[in-house]
Amino acid sequence: MTEKVDGQHESGRAVLGRTLRFLREKEGKSLGQLADESGYDKSYLCRLESGERLSKVTVMEDLDGYYGSGDLLVSLWKMARIDAFKDKYKEYMRLEAAARIIRVYAPNIPGLLQTEDFAREVLSGHGTTEQEREAVEEQVAARLGRQLLLRKNPAPSVRFIIDELALRRTSASTETWADQLTHIEAVARSPHVNIQVLPFSAGVHHLMGKGSLTLLQQADGSSVAYTEGGSSGVLMDDPEDVLRHCLSYDRLRDLALVPSDSLTFIRDVLEEHRS
Repeated sequence: MTEKVDGQHESGRAVLGRTLRFLREKEGKSLGQLADESGYDKSYLCRLESGERLSKVTVMEDLDGYYGSGDLLVSLWKMARIDAFKDKYKEYMRLEAAARIIRVYAPNIPGLLQTEDFAREVLSGHGTTEQEREAVEEQVAARLGRQLLLRKNPAPSVRFIIDELALRRTSASTETWADQLTHIEAVARSPHVNIQVLPFSAGVHHLMGKGSLTLLQQADGSSVAYTEGGSSGVLMDDPEDVLRHCLSYDRLRDLALVPSDSLTFIRDVLEEHRS
């Protein structure tokens, strides 16, 4: 299956699949040989080449190493992952990936901080068919791909304000939740990341019940605000709208625990969970 965009240009996923096939054929390998030597299932590799599936980025890292192609496949994967998002999110994804300053308020665990298992649980819903499970896996892969921006060089300056409720609403799996809290604690120690907890003691606030808020600032100084609640999201670039949301974020930041106290808070919640 070769996907098209606007009826003319190949999608990122189709380009990636075509490149995978080209590299394999250049090496004179059959899909069976590649499967034996890489450790990946033959049918899975076939679906990657046909553009039917989006892999995790680690698969592309492995295949880049196998083919000696530098970071070619990883670079193409970063473009292809956008296909997993609905059209209305694609511009946001582009801006998020290029942002130099990112500010997030979330009533739940932000996607940028989710572990693979926790993201899978959040995205799974009640789907049970093979097609639905595959769709979830693609969404998980795309969500984890977004997290690459936290490891960029230079890395963006990122601040998260997370509602205490998000840290109290545990996963269905004890191990998954412990891993999730441990991951948040580890990210909070990154020099370019600040995590603040908005405690219950802060009381009612002006963003309560309104979903999440993200502010993105680019290297040229331009900024956007993105709000999301339920299944809808709104991207705003009007300076007045952005300023209004920046002020809202500042007010919320002032109510939250400072980063050092937030780190202690997260560690305490993790210890409570383990006990």
